[in-house]
Order: sequence, then structure tokens, then C-alpha cells
Amino acid sequence: MDKQYNPKDVEQKLYKWWEDNQYFRPSDEKSKKTFTIVIPPPNITGKLHMGHALNNTIQDILIRYKRLKGFKALWLPGCDHAGIATHAVVEKQLASEGTNRYELGRKAFVKRVWEWKEEYGNTIMHQLRRLGSALDWTRERFTMDSGLSKAVQKVFIDLYNQGLIYKGKYIVNWCPGCNTAISNIETEHSEKKSSLWYIKYPVIKSPKDKNKQNIPDFVIVATTRPETMLGDTAIAINPKDKRFKNIKDLKIKLPLAER
Repeated sequence: MDKQYNPKDVEQKLYKWWEDNQYFRPSDEKSKKTFTIVIPPPNITGKLHMGHALNNTIQDILIRYKRLKGFKALWLPGCDHAGIATHAVVEKQLASEGTNRYELGRKAFVKRVWEWKEEYGNTIMHQLRRLGSALDWTRERFTMDSGLSKAVQKVFIDLYNQGLIYKGKYIVNWCPGCNTAISNIETEHSEKKSSLWYIKYPVIKSPKDKNKQNIPDFVIVATTRPETMLGDTAIAINPKDKRFKNIKDLKIKLPLAER
């Protein structure tokens, strides 16, 4: 007998035995209560990290506990296509071949995404097995499966028709390569030395205002983005700041635009 426990000699064989015998597949007994967890689908573009390991361990404990309590317990495995990240990877492949998604066309591009998923996207599924996760692999899903895509479309349309989902007007991150908006977590920030630009906004005084004291001729705004000035519609002031208390509700002129 070995002096030390070697997981390589035991764990993979044991897990394969579990999977081959479908021990994690819920029974068909209708009398039993059901308990289900849909795994938060990890992105196929990456690998599992310590956060995934902790999260999945907690889910694994819950599923096994419920199964021991007599529930029909299902832990549903799957992964996310990670649209923009996968898109970028496949686009790089196409560029190396001297083509792009526009020349390829939508159907052919989607086919390439699927090919990429089959070749590189199964790393996470192997990692989940190595963790010993009690997942029902007979029900494994991918977010680009036709059934899941139709379900997502239906939910979004239903929510829109109910007035529960809508387009908002706010600043987004724009990817000039993909020509689409991307989330904050998909951006890489870098610090750069810049300059502060000081812009004078002339205060428009009526005849009665001109006789008042302490009304400045202009308001100075400092900014690192002077180009956004053309979209300005107002200047916000602190009403408690003595420098600005006399210009509240007055009009100002937008420099250059004379608006």
C-alpha cells in the first residue's frame, strides 16, 4: 500500500464509474419531491478558477444533501457561448486566414463558432469532472443550442411586451473591432497622462441681472474630454457654494456652438 494517497490512481476511475452508471441522473419516480440547480454556465473561452471551484463545491454539497434526503435531485451542467469573447477569438482565426465574418456570411460564421467550441470549449467540462461534481451529464447543454436560444428569445419578447424590459439611454463601452457594445467586465483599463482643459461658459445676463452684484461673466469648467462639450445641455452647480449661488437658473452660452 502506498504511503501517500495519490488522487490520480483513484479519482478519475471512480468518477468514470459514476458517470457510466448515471448515478447523478434523477430517478423517474413521480412520488419523490424534486430539487434542481442549473449550473451558472461558465464561459467556454476560459478555464475554471478558484471562484468556480468554491461556487461549484457549494452546489455539489447541496445536490448531494438533497439526494440523501430522498429528493430527485438534478444538477444541470452546461456552458455559455460568451458571445463577444468567442466572437473575438474566431475573428482572429479568420483574420489569420485572410478573411472575415462578412465574407464568410452568417451561417458559415456560426458554423465556425461551433467548430471552435467543439475543439476548445470542452476544457471546463473536464475540469468539472476532475472536481468530482455530481452533474447529470446526460442533460448537458450549451447556450447556443437551438432549444435554449428559442427559450431566451421567447422570454425577452414576453418581458418586452409586458413592459418589464426596455432600452435605456446610458453610456456604454464600444468595441471598434466587433462593432458592438461590451460590458464593463470585458474592458481592459489603462492609465494615461492627460491634460485638464478649462472652458469658459459665458453667463447670459438680462438687463435686471446686470445690475446685480457677484454674478460672474462666465463659469469655468475643467475637463479631460473637451470634445464632449458640444453635447452639453446644462451645468450642475452646488447651491451651497457661494461662488455659484447667484447664477442658479440663469442661462449660459455653449462656446463654439453659440447655443
